[in-house]
Amino acid sequence: MHDLVVRHGWVADGSGAEPRAADVAVDGRTITAVGDDVGPARREIDADGALVTPGFVDPHTHFDGQASWDALLAPSLYHGVTTAVMGNCGVGFAPVEPTRHEWLVAMMEGVEDIPGTALSEGLTWEWTSFPEYLDAVARRERTIDVAAHVPHAPLRAYVMGERGADPDERPTPDELERMAALLRAGLDAGAVGLSTSRTELHRTSDGAQLGTLRAAGDELGALVDVLRDRGSGVVQLLSDCYRTEDEALATSELDLVEMLARRGGRPVSFSVQQFREVPERWRELVGRAETLRLAGLDVKTQVAPRPIGVLFGLEATTNPFSPCRPYARIASLPLAERVATMHREEVRREIVSSHLALTTGPDAFPGLRTLGRYDEMYVLGDPVEYDLRPETSIAALARLERREPVELLYDVLLRDGGRQLVYRPVFNFAARSLDAVREMLTTRVAMFGLSDAGAHCGSICDASMTTSYLAIWARDRSADPTGIPVGRVVHELTARPARHFGWHDRGVVAPGHLADLNVIDLGSLSCRAPRIAADLPAGGRRLLQDATGYLFTVKSGSVVVESGVHTGELPGRLVRGERRVPTESR
Repeated sequence: MHDLVVRHGWVADGSGAEPRAADVAVDGRTITAVGDDVGPARREIDADGALVTPGFVDPHTHFDGQASWDALLAPSLYHGVTTAVMGNCGVGFAPVEPTRHEWLVAMMEGVEDIPGTALSEGLTWEWTSFPEYLDAVARRERTIDVAAHVPHAPLRAYVMGERGADPDERPTPDELERMAALLRAGLDAGAVGLSTSRTELHRTSDGAQLGTLRAAGDELGALVDVLRDRGSGVVQLLSDCYRTEDEALATSELDLVEMLARRGGRPVSFSVQQFREVPERWRELVGRAETLRLAGLDVKTQVAPRPIGVLFGLEATTNPFSPCRPYARIASLPLAERVATMHREEVRREIVSSHLALTTGPDAFPGLRTLGRYDEMYVLGDPVEYDLRPETSIAALARLERREPVELLYDVLLRDGGRQLVYRPVFNFAARSLDAVREMLTTRVAMFGLSDAGAHCGSICDASMTTSYLAIWARDRSADPTGIPVGRVVHELTARPARHFGWHDRGVVAPGHLADLNVIDLGSLSCRAPRIAADLPAGGRRLLQDATGYLFTVKSGSVVVESGVHTGELPGRLVRGERRVPTESR
């Protein structure tokens, strides 16, 4: 008798094949049978009419701090994710000297918008080295599996001291040798690869650039030599190449990607998005990656299945009126008092007048003009509609109501007691459609990523991208030529990222593989509106987003979510390094 059987579901097994009717049997942590007559079980889940998939693998999260104190790892848990990779973008919390704790906190607070007070209180700092950090993570019970890259910025600072935080400093040969040795030790302890950041957008809470920004080719080359010599590990890279207007910079960064892939001989992934100022740059990046793929190099573009945007709100990190002095004078008031004050007509006039002066006309501040682009702002509904249409923007709605858009925006932010959020897509929406997103998703080099789960606590909530991927592309557009088959979407959320990291024990529904499963009512699948929760250490606040449609999520044979509620089970583990092909699948 099996421990668990999921019966009568439509199984999209992760291989890319379209769903087929089948039962799935589980014993212990492992899938033991998939077919028509798998026998009885101690517990059965009726999946009649539901989609059954492998658990989702999210390759791009920032749970580095949260994983040391939090067992749930929400909101990813509630969006079908059963394995999450952290340590992305070159930032993390190890290795670290005891005197540098606050510097790493300031780095993560600035780069990833995670409250520094929460990190300072929540991090246990049971480690100095990266292997010790992994051991600390491994000791914590949690709902899902996690894995981690060795992040370049802490590694550099640990070896070079203050100089390591300066992007214009170069390591000495001895320092470079020590960095390589520490990376090797991290990989030996179970790190899945090396991550680095080369974007000017990444700054500490003090405004300082990361030391990795202009790391030279010889430094990065020496580090990927470690991966080459071990024959394992991946490289994750965030670069300004997708957003720069400088042709030479874009070319040099792509040359660097090629060097890392050729010299290391290991999988390399880098972020690709559509940027408003250079809306066609992404094609150049994808084209170069495809050329490298044809040359036998494993280069992938990490892409998102929807626009990436900022959430504005009175409870969020910022809103379009934040730079206005009349608003700044009341910004520290409790929400209810602030809303009551904003309802006063004289306050409204002052804030609106200030906003218009800052964002429009000849005297407007260039950096604030984006806060006056009402045609790029959307009222966030519940459930959220991420397949945006221009006719639903604040500007379009204001035209219908024959009102000034700034006045409508002001009223929108006061809705629901000041809890209403407004969404402004920043990337992947330059032409006000998802056409470019679809092209990015369907290239041969694409890999799902960029959810940034665990980060951007007060301004972005993209951990729900797994849900959007299925809902937008496999369901809502299923009768449209722009739709993507369910089997392919499931493959992109499961087996493809799993194989990128050398994990052959998950990502497919087949005997011998981990029993990581989602049972999904595709018709009701949706992202709920994000909400502010004060559940971080020290009362830190963050955006959380629930989902509907996930009937069950099973992690390593244990039901961890049932109808959107955590069951109390904590089967998650630290994934160390690559995972071999299960015996039953060889």
